[in-house]
Amino acid sequence: MARLWHTAILSKWKPVFAYIPIESQIEKFQNEYYDAIAQCHTTGESTIFIEFMLSQIDKILDDISVQICEEKEQLSETVKKLLEVMEYDVPYTGKALMEKLGLRSREGFRRNYLRPAIEWSLIRMEIPDKPNSRNQRYIKI
Repeated sequence: MARLWHTAILSKWKPVFAYIPIESQIEKFQNEYYDAIAQCHTTGESTIFIEFMLSQIDKILDDISVQICEEKEQLSETVKKLLEVMEYDVPYTGKALMEKLGLRSREGFRRNYLRPAIEWSLIRMEIPDKPNSRNQRYIKI
């Protein structure tokens, strides 16, 4: 239950934490996890546990950044350009993104930039149930 709250609180603070596999990392280092908790009970403070969790999150982020670098090498130049003009967790309309990229063809934008980025799970639609909605926004994740 504590780990569920842990993830919920972190995800509310920064939505990217909803996608970070903290639970899997704890499973890998389960003995150290329980040792940190035991030490906290003994000392009466949570510093050791916090440091342990921060080091695990740091390891996860390192792994993710390596994966992203490897994936980026496989990405097309168009998707790379799209990601460069977007900021994390900021919703953009298709029109705004086309303007940032200096594009005029909506179909070319969708085919070459948007769809591949969505397929690679690099961006997401704010309204996934209505992909063609005029209120649709795209968010870099």
